[in-house]
Amino acid sequence: MKKIFLISLFLFTAILANAQQWKPADVKIKTVWGEKLDPDNVLPEYPRPQLVRNEWKNLNGLWDYSIEPRLGGMPLSYERKILVPFPVESSLSGVGKIVGSQNLLWYKTRFSIPKEWNGKRILLHFGAVDWEAEVYVNLVKVGTHRGGYDEFSFDITDQIKISGENEIQISVWDPSDEGSQPRGKQVRKPGGIWYTSVTGIWQTVWLEPVNSAHIESLRQMPDIEKSLLCIDAVVNGWKDGDEIKIKVFEGGKEISSGEFRSAKNLSVKIQNPKLWSPNNPFLYDLKISLLRGNKLVDEVKSYFGMRKISIAKDENGAERILLNNKFLFQFGTLDQGWWPDGLYTAPADDALKYDIVKLKELGFNLIRKHVKVEPARYYYHCDKLGILVWQDMPSGDMDIPSTGTGDRIRNAQSEYQFETELKEIIDEHFNSSSIIAWVPFNEGWGQANTIKVCNWIGHYDESRLVDGPSGWTDMPAAGNIQDRHDYPGPSMPQDKNDSRALVLGEFGGLGLPLEGHTWKDKDNWGYRSYKDIGEVQNAFIALIEKIPGLIKKGLSAAVYTQTTDVEVEVNGVMTYDRKVNKLENENVKAAVKKLFEVVK
Repeated sequence: MKKIFLISLFLFTAILANAQQWKPADVKIKTVWGEKLDPDNVLPEYPRPQLVRNEWKNLNGLWDYSIEPRLGGMPLSYERKILVPFPVESSLSGVGKIVGSQNLLWYKTRFSIPKEWNGKRILLHFGAVDWEAEVYVNLVKVGTHRGGYDEFSFDITDQIKISGENEIQISVWDPSDEGSQPRGKQVRKPGGIWYTSVTGIWQTVWLEPVNSAHIESLRQMPDIEKSLLCIDAVVNGWKDGDEIKIKVFEGGKEISSGEFRSAKNLSVKIQNPKLWSPNNPFLYDLKISLLRGNKLVDEVKSYFGMRKISIAKDENGAERILLNNKFLFQFGTLDQGWWPDGLYTAPADDALKYDIVKLKELGFNLIRKHVKVEPARYYYHCDKLGILVWQDMPSGDMDIPSTGTGDRIRNAQSEYQFETELKEIIDEHFNSSSIIAWVPFNEGWGQANTIKVCNWIGHYDESRLVDGPSGWTDMPAAGNIQDRHDYPGPSMPQDKNDSRALVLGEFGGLGLPLEGHTWKDKDNWGYRSYKDIGEVQNAFIALIEKIPGLIKKGLSAAVYTQTTDVEVEVNGVMTYDRKVNKLENENVKAAVKKLFEVVK
C-alpha cells in the first residue's frame, strides 16, 4: 500500500511540475480546447489512421528549447521549455516568439524504449516540421529533412540504448517568406490575408517498433465499376516467397480476402459495394498482413471508401463533376486551418473535428483546404464524417517575375522543392476518400510550369481531378477544372466551350468582427463589412440565392470564403476562437439545402 502511495505521489508531483513549467504565451483570444489543454496529455491520438499498428509511443509534451545563431553549434545548455507539437510562435507552445532566418530553433528531449521492443527496429516519426530539420540521437546525426507539410521518419535503432535514457536534439531553420519554399500564408509581418509565421515541430512526434521486414505504405485504389479494391504495398525487406494477406471487413464482419505472392497490383472483390458520399460516408475496414514461411512478420490496419470522381457532359452539354457517376453540386468553404492559440496546430483532435461537424450542420458538403496541408487525422475525420476536400498545394516563391503567360520563373532549386513536396503530399494522402481534387496553384502565387505540373498530377493520380490554377491565371487545358474567383460574387467562368468543369473557387468574404472574439481590437478586415450577425446572414442568403441560376448554366461547385476568421481577417462563418457561428440560422440552412435540389 505504501509503495502504491509513493508512486501516486511521484506521478502527481511530476504532473504538477510540468504544469508549473508551462503556461500559454499571451494571446488575446483562445479556443475552449486551448483553455483546458493538459501539457501532460497533448494530442494523444494515434497519428496515422491509414496505417495502424498497436505498438507506439507518443513523444508530445514539454521539451527543452533554445534559439541560437544559425552559424553557431549545438547549444551547451537548454534553459527553457516548449510544448511540442505547437509551433514556437504560438501561444500554446508557451513561447510565443519569432525565430527569424538568422537563427536556429533547437529542441531536446529524452526518452526510453519499452523492454518489449528489444530486437525491433525503432522508427522516429515526425508528422511535420517547418521547415529544415536536422535530427540527432545521442549526439549522432540521423538525418535532415526539408519540407513543412510532409511526414518523415528515421530508423534510429543503431543510435539508441535499449535500456536507460536516450536523447533527441533537433535544429530547425525556417526562412519564412524570405525563402522560396512552400509556406502558404506565413509571413514575417502579418496583416490582411497574410498570417503569423510558423516555425518548428507542429505535428505529433512519435516512436514505433517494427520488424526488419515491414509494410512501409499502401496505395489503395477503389474501382466501383469492377467492384474491386486495388492495392500496391511498399514493403521494406521484401524477399521472394513472402506473402501478403488482405482482409476486408464491413461492420466487423469479414466480407472479402486475398492471398498474394507479390506486393504490387493486388486486388480484392467488394460484392455490392456501398458507395462513399457526403450523405453516406461508408468506410470498410482493412487488415493487411505480411507473412514469411507462414509466420506473421507484420500487420497493419487501414480503411477505405468505395467512391469515384469524374467529369462528363450532362444532357445540355455542360461538363459536370460527378461523384459515383452522378452530378452532385459541391458547396463549401475556403478553409485556412489556423487557430488563435495553436496557429498551424489545432489544440485538440476534437477541435479538428469540430470545424467539419459545424460546416456539415450548415449543409456544406465541401472544404477547400487552402494553401495548407493538415495532419492525417484531419482527413480521417473528413472521411468518417463525409465531406469532400479539394486539397491545395501550399504556395511559395511569390515574388518571382512573371513570363506574362501566367507562369513565373522559378529557379531549379525552387522547382525541385515544390515538386518534391507536392509528390510527398499526394503520396501521404492518396488513400483519403474525402480528397477528390488537387489544387497545385492559387491566384498565380509562385505559379510555374503550369501545364507540366497539372499533367503530371493527372497522370500520377488518375483517381482525382486537378484544379489547375485556381483563380486569375488560368491556362486552357490546365487540369480538369476552370476556376474563377469573384468577391463578393457569385459568378462563373465565361468560357463554356472549354472541356473542363466550371467552378467558382472563391467568393463571398462577408466580414463581421465580433467584440471579444477578435485577434485585434481594431483594423479588422473583410471583403465586405457588416454591423451585426443578422446583416451577415441576410447578405449570405442573398448571395447564394443567385447560385441556382449559375448551376443551371453549368456551374459544378462554389467555395465561400471562409470557415473561420483568421487573425485580422474576419470573413469567417465562425469566429477565430470558434465560439460564435455567424451563420447559425435555419433560414441559412434552408437556402443552402436548395442548392442541391437544382439539378438532380
